[in-house]
Parts: sequence; structure tokens; C-alpha cells
Amino acid sequence: MIVIAILIGCILGAIIGINAPVIPYTYSTFLAIAVVAALDSVFGGITSVLKKNFDLTIFITGFFCNSILSIALTYLGQRLNIDIYLAALVVFVGRMFTNLTIIRRYYVEKWVEKRAEKAKKAQEES
Repeated sequence: MIVIAILIGCILGAIIGINAPVIPYTYSTFLAIAVVAALDSVFGGITSVLKKNFDLTIFITGFFCNSILSIALTYLGQRLNIDIYLAALVVFVGRMFTNLTIIRRYYVEKWVEKRAEKAKKAQEES
């Protein structure tokens, strides 16, 4: 069921992507930082699901607040002629790597446990 949802999402994304208008260069920085902030929230959500403390309200508010704050910082930086968005970018990407590390560790530990169980069963059978 999840695979079907992923396939439908990919097909819809490709169709929308082909027909979507091109973002003007002046707004590309805003879009890029908003996407990075949103991805940070998604990785944080996945991490909290693995830790069994996911809260949808926290996820949704974090998703939109992070995106809006990053866009506001980018706008303020452009008005002050300072690249403030780089600070937000460093923070969000750093958090993304941290969350990705947690996700990777979780699945590596699961894989190692499964291999240990298989080895134990093989020993018991012989």
C-alpha cells in the first residue's frame, strides 16, 4: 500500500514538475532555503517516529515555522545586504545530517540484530 502511494506521489510530482512555471532568479534563494528548512523538518519527523515520540502538531508547526523563518531571514538579509540565509542554511543542513545519522544508526542496529538472530538460529539448528 505504501509503495503504491509513493509511486502515485512520484508520478504526480513528475507531471506537476513538467508543467510548473520556472521560478525567477530573484526568488530562487527564497525557494531554496524554504526547501532545505522543510527537508530538515521531514528528517526530524522521521527521527521522532523512530524514537516513538512523534507528534503531528509539533511536526506541522515546525514545518511551517522553519520555512517561514528561513524565508524571513533571507528577506532581511537581502534588505541589509548580508547573506543571513547562509547561517540558516548551515543550521538546517547540520540538523539534517544529525537526523540522518540517527536514522542510519537505527536501521544499522536493526540489521545487525537480524543478522545475529539468523546466526543464532543457524547455530541452534546445527
